[in-house]
Formats: sequence, C-alpha cells, structure tokens
Amino acid sequence: MLPNETAVVAVFAVVYLGMFLGGLPRLKLDRSGVALLGAIAVIAATGMGLEEAARAVDLPTIVLLFAFMVVSAQMRLGGFYAEVARRVGALALPPGGLLAALIALAGALSAVFSNDVVCLAMTPVVLRVALRRGLPPVPLLVALACAANIGSAATLIGNPQNMLIGSVMQLPFAAYLQAALPPVLASLTLLWAMLAWRLRRGPSPAPAADPGVGSSAGTAVSARVAPGSGTPADAGSPGPADADAEPPFDRWQSAKGLSVAAALMAVFLLTPWPREVAALVGAGVLLLSRRLHSARVLGFVDWPLLLLFIGLFVVNHAFAATGLAGQAVAWLAAQGVALAEPGVLLVAGVTLSNLVSNVPAVMLLLPHLQGFEAGLLLALVSTFAGNLLLVGSIANLIVADLAARDGIVIDWRSHAALGVPVTLGTLAVLGAWVVVR
Repeated sequence: MLPNETAVVAVFAVVYLGMFLGGLPRLKLDRSGVALLGAIAVIAATGMGLEEAARAVDLPTIVLLFAFMVVSAQMRLGGFYAEVARRVGALALPPGGLLAALIALAGALSAVFSNDVVCLAMTPVVLRVALRRGLPPVPLLVALACAANIGSAATLIGNPQNMLIGSVMQLPFAAYLQAALPPVLASLTLLWAMLAWRLRRGPSPAPAADPGVGSSAGTAVSARVAPGSGTPADAGSPGPADADAEPPFDRWQSAKGLSVAAALMAVFLLTPWPREVAALVGAGVLLLSRRLHSARVLGFVDWPLLLLFIGLFVVNHAFAATGLAGQAVAWLAAQGVALAEPGVLLVAGVTLSNLVSNVPAVMLLLPHLQGFEAGLLLALVSTFAGNLLLVGSIANLIVADLAARDGIVIDWRSHAALGVPVTLGTLAVLGAWVVVR
C-alpha cells in the first residue's frame, strides 16, 4: 500500500476502535469526537480537498436528521410526551393492560419522533406509575426502551440509521412502512407477551441503588448521556438542554408540533417531494414562534450526533478509496458469503451493531448493498439488535440513567435478563418474516 493508504487504514481502524469502546483510552473523547478527529486526520493524511470531503457527506441525511431534531424539540418543549404518558398511566388497567398501553404508546411515538427523546420524556413518568401501583419498575422500564427501539424501525424517520438508509438507498417511504409494519407489530406483541409473563410472576423488590445513585452525580450508568451519541459523555460535560426537568404541558405548542408532524407524514406518504426538503420546511415553520425562542429549540438539537455522521462519512469515503473494503466483500462472496443474502446480512447487522453501535455499522454495510429488500432488512436488523445489550442503544442508556437518579439500578445483568430473550425472539420473528417474503 502507498503511505497515505496505510495512514487511512490506520485512522479507520482507530476510529472504529473508538466506536467499539465508546471513546479512546485516556482521552476525553466520545464517539463523536473520535469520528471528527478521524475525519481531520484523513483529510490531512491524504491531501483530500475540503470540497471532496464535503461531497463525501450525504447532505440529505444530515438535513433530515436536523429537521426532525427540531420537530422532536418542539414536542418535548410542549410537554407532549410526558403528558400522554401520564394519561396512559392514569388509566384503570390491570398490569398486563398497562404494559400493553405503554408499549403501544412508546412504539407509536418512536415511529414518528426520536426514540431517544421519547425515552427521555417518558422514563420518569413510567417509573412513578410503576412505584405508585406497586409494580416492579425494571420490567416496565426495559419494556419502554425495547418498545421505543422496535417501534422506531417502522418508518424511515424513526431513528438516525433508518434516515441514513432511506436517504442513501432512496427507499420509498410508503413501501417501506407497508413492508416493515408486520414484523414491527409482531415484535411489539412478542415484547408484551414476554414482559407480561415477567410481571405475572409478582412484584419484586426494586434493586438497591449504589451509593450516590439518585443524584446527578451517580455511577457510570447515571453519567450524563449525550442523546444520540450511543455512549455516556463525561459526567461534567455541558449539555445543550437540561434533561432532568420536563416542561409543563402546553396544548398550543403540542398541537403545533403534531400538526407539522402530521403534515410531513402526509407529504412522505402521498407525494414525491424530497423528504429532507419537506422536513426542513416543517422545522422552519416551528422555529417561527412568538413564545419559544429559537435558541431554546436549537438547544435540543443533538449537534454531536450530526458531527458523528459527518466525521464517519469522511473517514469511510477515504477508506473506500483504498479499495480494500470492496476487495474484502468480493473475497467473501467468492467463498459463498454474500452480504446480499438475508441470513448473512442478518448476522452481520446484529454483530456489527453490537460491536460499534448501529449507526457506524450501517455506514460500514451500506456501500455494499443494493435494492429495497436489502435496505429494509438492514434497517430492521440494526434497530432490533439495539435491544440485546444495555450499551447497544442510546435509548437503553437514557432509561438506565434516569432510573438510577431515582434509586433504581438497571445494570447490564438486569437489562440482559430481559433484553437478550427479547432480542432473540424479535430476530426470530424477523427471520421468519424474511422466509415468508
């Protein structure tokens, strides 16, 4: 290899080691910082022009992601998520019915809005409902995280990786929704059945909190989580918005956000208008406000996640230019292991998503896939796989963080006791669905 190719491979390896570890040892870097520094390094090592680096970034994905962050910020500032969760929790339902209602609510909201924001707003409410009714809180909280992850797979706007797949592969919104809805609904039903059985075993004492848990200092689990980054940030790092206090319910602001979201869904389903353009217009409408300052709304935008995408786009572009990735895929195909095969893609998607998290995993696999079916399967697999481990999804970490502040510990063992069987069950549903298709 040429010297600059060797440098690119080295940077690529270090960046994805950072994706696996959630940062780099002995450095105050999270995944976003690693990706950004990786992009800077490959630009310097290869002499890549800034115009080429800019072309490597899929701008429609960045714009769509930004626009829906604004929509989600509007809904959260209107207190909508917490209000609907409180109303569901107040229903006179038996434990199994309450669980079903919470799973349906989290899944439906996450299909349209960010699953991370849904978990951020609903976790304190669900925890209070569980404690007030004398129910074990951990199953309900894990159900919330799992339902948010599964539900977000139903649309091409439910989570960042789906936005990326839909944009790069130009997947039609309505066709994706129609195809993805059956396995998503079946998986949500399976999630309810498995956790309802757990609840029927009877209340169990909540896990004791570790010393210091219940405050904003907490343990490693209760460190501040940078939304969307997939990893806890430094406990003392500044955040753009305070996640601890949900705004009170504002009927007008919630109605405004819902109206824009409904209009966008109609545009996506019924018109050929580019999704990123429509979403950007919707975000602009929401920023025109006499009551919510634009700085406050933009404070809820997850800028580190946007930087993560930009950095990985540049690093992956430089690595692809070496030709090594294409050669590796061609060699595997010659051995009978083709990524286009559903079984191979399912295994690769689950493995990579739990090694480097789902967004980097999707970025690695996307250049080697073609066609609607491959994009559909990748979106579902990479999202469902996030329920396997506590660190597999930012939604899991958000729920664990907020629960720890109230003295309820969800460590990797207690999460795995529920997350592993749920993930294996939903992947089995997905595999059966692939066979039927």
